[in-house]
Amino acid sequence: METKKRTKINPWWIVGGVVVILIAIFVGMYNGLAKQNQDVEAQWGQVENQMQRRYDLVPNLVNSVKGSMKQEQKIFGDIAEARKAYGSASTDKEKMEANGNLDQSVGTLVNVIQENYPSLTSNENVQTLMTQLEGTENRITTERRRYNLAVQSYNRSVVSFPKNIFANMMGLGKKPYFEAVDAARRHQRLTLAINLVSGK
Repeated sequence: METKKRTKINPWWIVGGVVVILIAIFVGMYNGLAKQNQDVEAQWGQVENQMQRRYDLVPNLVNSVKGSMKQEQKIFGDIAEARKAYGSASTDKEKMEANGNLDQSVGTLVNVIQENYPSLTSNENVQTLMTQLEGTENRITTERRRYNLAVQSYNRSVVSFPKNIFANMMGLGKKPYFEAVDAARRHQRLTLAINLVSGK
């Protein structure tokens, strides 16, 4: 009776197959982390675009009201300092902090216009600038929310095993959330001022 010849499997084939599978998994994790990092950076770019737009709008508003608000030099000084800090910020964290200071100083200006200089609300140029400023604030809020969602997804990945190993190898750490500085109150104040300006 003829005995069937068994085919011997080379153990190195098994080892090679396992290595290939592991490499494929690791490459997938690496690419996934790299893409998430790029997504966060891209979304931060959108936030910066809107903050830069607001940064450029603020001097126009200041110049439109400064002549009628000669007693408010401290407010204008605070805005100038906040803009200077934002312009010289070199890291994302520094820009977030500088943006918070600019938020507060501009919010104070809007509040003072609303309460102490109601005649300025009839100025067409002031009305236009404040409307543009409100639109920019809304866009900053939207882009900040999207950025924070991207950061949340990214941060979960860089701390979970085994992705955290690759994150350390790639020099990727957790990224900061962009927290709003009393955003709801600032937006409410600006909206109220816009309504006063437009007579709503």
